Amino acid sequence: MLSEAQSHRLVIADDHPLFRGALREAVSGLFGRADIGEAGSFEEMTELLERGGEVDLILLDLRMPGVRGFSGLMYLRAQYPAVPIVVVSANDDPAVIRRCMEFGASGFIPKTLGADALRAAIAAVLRGEVWTPRDVDLSRGADAESSALIARLATLTPQQVRVMMMLSGGLLNKQIAYELGVSEATVKAHVSAILQKLGVDSRTQAVIAAGRIEAGQWPQVPRESEG
Repeated sequence: MLSEAQSHRLVIADDHPLFRGALREAVSGLFGRADIGEAGSFEEMTELLERGGEVDLILLDLRMPGVRGFSGLMYLRAQYPAVPIVVVSANDDPAVIRRCMEFGASGFIPKTLGADALRAAIAAVLRGEVWTPRDVDLSRGADAESSALIARLATLTPQQVRVMMMLSGGLLNKQIAYELGVSEATVKAHVSAILQKLGVDSRTQAVIAAGRIEAGQWPQVPRESEG
């Protein structure tokens, strides 16, 4: 068990209530005192985090309402750079795990991991370590083009990440302005900044570029079984 005197605040973001409950039960045994918040969507997660108070750890599922691919991780990394984020996902493809780490995750835990191993992994991250399954080779980085794009995406501000997510969802500027509670002129300024940072000329090109990264559709050898 980690320090009993210290109180920890965690956020579990996953759209499956049963899995959130299992995760809560698994991690609560690590702490003497813990405030564990649960969120089933991107909006619920941001509301929880914006209530204030220091968060010690975020456990994040890659797939839940309001999130496409790695965009939730991108947003959290931009908005809360000092908070450790552990991705907990059913997709344990080594390429996905490496991509999560490239986007700044402190760990990656497959949903198939047992409760004891999960606790050990979370304890390691809270000690400042990085945890991924042992059989994943993190030294195999992305190709140069994808690495350059990841680096450019990492320069987006939290609000620019949210605008990028909405652009990817097909929303128009006026719809984005309504959703974010800002003026259309502000949205246009964000879009211009996004295009400049990504080095593209149109919002369509920005969506294509970000979509390739977010959805994990980076260049790879086609599998014969696909079709």
